[in-house]
Amino acid sequence: MRIFLLILAVAIPAYVLGSVNGAIITSKYFYKKDIRKFGSGNPGLTNFYRVFGVRGVLLVVAIDMFKTIAPVIFGGWLFGRYTDLVLSQVWLFSSLFEVSLFGQAISGFFVMMGHCFPLYYNFKGGKGVMAAGTILIVLDWRLALISWGIFILITIVTRYVSLGAMIGAVAFPISMRIISLGSYWEFVATILCAALLIARHEGNIKRLIKGEESKFKFKK
Repeated sequence: MRIFLLILAVAIPAYVLGSVNGAIITSKYFYKKDIRKFGSGNPGLTNFYRVFGVRGVLLVVAIDMFKTIAPVIFGGWLFGRYTDLVLSQVWLFSSLFEVSLFGQAISGFFVMMGHCFPLYYNFKGGKGVMAAGTILIVLDWRLALISWGIFILITIVTRYVSLGAMIGAVAFPISMRIISLGSYWEFVATILCAALLIARHEGNIKRLIKGEESKFKFKK
């Protein structure tokens, strides 16, 4: 029971802070407009850029990165502090050796849940791309290099941000196995993160199949 209380202790603040949305905050308080009423209606970085251009993008990124980094670091710290407690749960964590990493991965997943289903915005949020990308940076620079590299390459070649994001998300758990980072439970947590991001792109997947997905264009 104590291990589930520990998970709740990192999951709740991660979800609450993850519910903060940089695109909505920046559009409402700096442009006096609601990003959800423009473009695709998605309160994410890509739609924000398409509607408002490059101005304000850095603020959106800063807000979304901070709301992700803080709870992920806290999750790793809290689990690391109670390493003995976690490892004592042999029935569930017999193969878990990187306790702090597991705490970070769990926190990251709930940050993404908050971003996708925000508490403050009627549970209608973004698709979790920036949150997922920031989680990678905190977990391990090698994961970030692989997934971000694939995301950027696919986006440049196809000009489909959604396709790049989904393939980059798939590379997240795969690259974790390739570099032998963490154990089974961290791997499961990263699969959940990738699955959530892909599920949030359901509409994009349908448009990609039909050839109707909008291509990314750089604004002057």
